Parts: sequence; structure tokens; C-alpha cells
Amino acid sequence: MDKILNKIRASIEGPMQEMNIIITNIEYVEEGTYNFLRIELDKASGLDLDTIVEATNVINPIIDELDLIDDSYILDIISKEKGDN
Repeated sequence: MDKILNKIRASIEGPMQEMNIIITNIEYVEEGTYNFLRIELDKASGLDLDTIVEATNVINPIIDELDLIDDSYILDIISKEKGDN
């Protein structure tokens, strides 16, 4: 799974840099009966909901085109919490 996550990171890093967004973490986790592809983002000026939606609209088609994960999953784009290091 690490190779897949690294490939996803490499594919979305350029578009996120153009938006001045930093990818802080990508993970694939199982929570209960659901699988999540969780991508954590940050921005020097902070991320608001509109920016997260805009980033999701850029990331989603890239990941769909890559088609690297066979399992059903939920794409979860989140903001890095302030105070995390």
C-alpha cells in the first residue's frame, strides 16, 4: 500500500503546490466496515472549507484516473489540525 500512497502523493503534489497547499499525510485506513483514503492538507495561511472543497475537486479526478485501489473506499480530504507538529 505504501507504493500506491506514494504514487498518489506524486500525482497530486504538483496541483496542490500550484494552490499553495501542502500535503502533510496520506493514509489508507479501515474504520469499522469502511475504508478511507485520507489525505491531510495544510496551508501557511490556513485552510478554510472552500479551499478544501476546491482541493477535493482537483484531487478526486486524479485519483479516479489512477485507479490504483481495488477496494471500495471513501476519499476523505481533511485539514491538518492547528497545534499538530
